[in-house]
Amino acid sequence: MKKITFILALAVSFSTISCKTENKETTEETASAQQPVSDAKIVSLSGAITETIAALGKGSEIVGKDVTSTFPADLKAQELGHVRSMTIEPIMAVSPSLILASEKDLNPELMKKIQESGIKTEFVQQEYSVEGAKNLIKKVAEILGVTDVQNLNDKIDADIAQVQPIVKKPKVLFIYARGAGNLMVAGTGTPMEALIKIAGGENAVSDFTDFKPLTPEALVQGNPDVILMFDSGIQSLGGIDGILKVPGVKQTNAGKNKKVITMDGGLMSSFGPRVGEAALELNKKLIETIK
Repeated sequence: MKKITFILALAVSFSTISCKTENKETTEETASAQQPVSDAKIVSLSGAITETIAALGKGSEIVGKDVTSTFPADLKAQELGHVRSMTIEPIMAVSPSLILASEKDLNPELMKKIQESGIKTEFVQQEYSVEGAKNLIKKVAEILGVTDVQNLNDKIDADIAQVQPIVKKPKVLFIYARGAGNLMVAGTGTPMEALIKIAGGENAVSDFTDFKPLTPEALVQGNPDVILMFDSGIQSLGGIDGILKVPGVKQTNAGKNKKVITMDGGLMSSFGPRVGEAALELNKKLIETIK
């Protein structure tokens, strides 16, 4: 009887230990599945996301980037092309363990191939506002397992606090240029419109969303006080004289007074950690230009 009792007790003991071990392993597996990604080989398919990853101290983990990822300039990562024309092959060639992208930018075929690849992929929503930039930072930080983003938020707030109000808001028209044959105007819902407003101006056009081809009629109707362009855009036209030769420009207040502002394209459009820096720079240039 004593022997039977001992055997039963031993069996219960082993069963208890086994259950505890099994539960511990299950808990650890679940926790591991929920853990943020760290020490990854990252492909970043957005300039704003790339900039954010670098600002969070994870830039060395980026092995591939899209063509809009121009900052930081010393980032050592393979350029994979533009997300609207990119194929899956160059992505697979750098053997990533994580892909970060903005869903709205990817071409449908690339998105399909990424989903079929089995590579862990995170899509980050982007909103063109100061809070949107902070939310972007927060989301990317969570994915990468970074817990402290206060320094990045503080930098944004410090820059925005220096933006000076402009009593008479100048009408600003953003023109995207890749040579004289490819000119587009930024309407509502664009990062350019959002930055113009944060910097104290107003968009010269509000009757369409996104981008539309530039026409002389649209220029005259919008009649901007200031024309805003990327540095690379005005360079593609041969400088300020080139933009003044575009039909309709000389009939605007901006053209008559040669009021043209240029800024770095990545800084203007990313709405990442440098959004405050971009708004402050544009604010200062607007104030100086409309004097």
